[in-house]
Amino acid sequence: MLTANILNLFDKSIYYGTIHLDHGRVAQIDRLGPERVGEPYILPGFVDAHVHIESSLLTPVQFARLAVVHGTVSTVSDPHEIGNVLGVAGVEYMLDDAERTPFKFCFGAPSCVPATPFETAGAIIGVNDVKNLLGRRDIGYLAEMMNFPGVLNEDPDVMLKIAYARAFSKPVDGHAPGLRGNDAQRYIDAGIETDHECTTYEEGLDKARRGMNILIREGSAARNFDDLIPLVDEFPQLIMFCSDDKHPDTLAEGHINQLVVRAIRAGYNRWNVLRAACINPVLHYRLPVGLLREGDAADYIVVNDLITFQVLETIINGETVAQRGETLLPDQRSEQVNQFNCSPKEPADFWLQAHRPYGQLRVIEAIDGQLITNELHLDGTVAKGAWVADPTRDLLKIVVVNRYADAPVAVGFIRNFGLTQGAIASSVGHDSHNITAVGCDDESLCQAVNAVIQARGGLSAVGVVAQEAGSLYIRKLLPLPVAGLMTDVDGYVVADQYTELDRFVKDELGSTLAAPFMTLSFMALLVIPALKLSDKGLFDGSTFRFTGLEVIK
Repeated sequence: MLTANILNLFDKSIYYGTIHLDHGRVAQIDRLGPERVGEPYILPGFVDAHVHIESSLLTPVQFARLAVVHGTVSTVSDPHEIGNVLGVAGVEYMLDDAERTPFKFCFGAPSCVPATPFETAGAIIGVNDVKNLLGRRDIGYLAEMMNFPGVLNEDPDVMLKIAYARAFSKPVDGHAPGLRGNDAQRYIDAGIETDHECTTYEEGLDKARRGMNILIREGSAARNFDDLIPLVDEFPQLIMFCSDDKHPDTLAEGHINQLVVRAIRAGYNRWNVLRAACINPVLHYRLPVGLLREGDAADYIVVNDLITFQVLETIINGETVAQRGETLLPDQRSEQVNQFNCSPKEPADFWLQAHRPYGQLRVIEAIDGQLITNELHLDGTVAKGAWVADPTRDLLKIVVVNRYADAPVAVGFIRNFGLTQGAIASSVGHDSHNITAVGCDDESLCQAVNAVIQARGGLSAVGVVAQEAGSLYIRKLLPLPVAGLMTDVDGYVVADQYTELDRFVKDELGSTLAAPFMTLSFMALLVIPALKLSDKGLFDGSTFRFTGLEVIK
């Protein structure tokens, strides 16, 4: 039994009352009188409407321990990251691990594994696999349909996956960056119900007017909240909040609660904001999450006020799982599954022959806070017959190393990472999760990549200290032994380790990005335009085909 101010998000009322629980459910709610100033408030818990748990670098049980502190009780989670590494077995791993915590994970059936045929992934989840997953009670929806060209062109396999989802009466998630007008309408008409890739108000408005649910994303790399938040008052029935990809340091600081506070402080309607954070995801995905109605599961949070929304308690199924900033969920270890089959590299593997002594190169321009990139044409730098990085111009080398087998290294160039020395590398490389690295010289790149290979997954950074006897290389590593994507170490410890690694990359290596490792992880994501690098070569995401490094005029 709990007595406080209670928010009814359906009739938009606040009253002082008592909640009675029985076996983890709301048995009765007594209205005792009007709202009492100074008393705590009870409201439904927050839901992240689209997130890849793997991107937190934490296993589901560790993710839950951090999320509940901020009032999150459920996530809609696409497991296609581990699916690309381990296939259906990876999805089952996430389901099994999630069963060990009361947190309410809703996992989807990955729709695009591999994401494209233009990269090497560790597994395939075919049409029959998707059908079998959708038939399971513990799979809630068809996860983001990244192959929007396949939808528009009515690719038979793509259309079958959507048809199976509809046959099982399960929602279909979308992924359509930049799609507008008639193409957006055709995408929606095919059965796609959501999109979390809108980056401008105009794009979100166009899709919302066509009836699509718009997920406002604010993660560690892609941050679209400021551009899209006006939609919350214009289309309150269609808006949800999500993080998509959130690293452990920012998850330790906050989650959906932060977006609620920002929106309300910016003057948006409180009830519309809370509808986006609490109600819309539950209703759309038919989540087994209570919304403070008699008979519902007892899933709710207690906050100090309706301005800061400081979470005093988080309750799931009547159990207090977090209290005053402390998680009450146990710190549990998980099984360590993996697939890592490549050998250590040599600096010569990163050498790139220049076929002429000068010329322009196609260069990826990373954009801070966005997943999209630009294609630049910049003068390259040649030394000893090879194209080389030129940190003085912020022209760095980017490489993608096949983690599943020994193969030639793909090499390109990138701008806006800002490294002045050394290199960084990661086995988190959406979506196939090969090793992606950016660096100032081949030796540093090799050392950073080999640190990841030797750990069979992780994030690494290498700095160079000049000495009389030669260069001394300083290695930093955050191991990710679970599929090369996650660790089962206590989430707060991982958050501290990540923070230290992030500080080293910014303070010692010079990166100017807000989240260099998160940005790095998307530089091989071919389904996001414009220019990316896969383990098979430089890829034009606008035309969906490979392109050459050297610009021929």
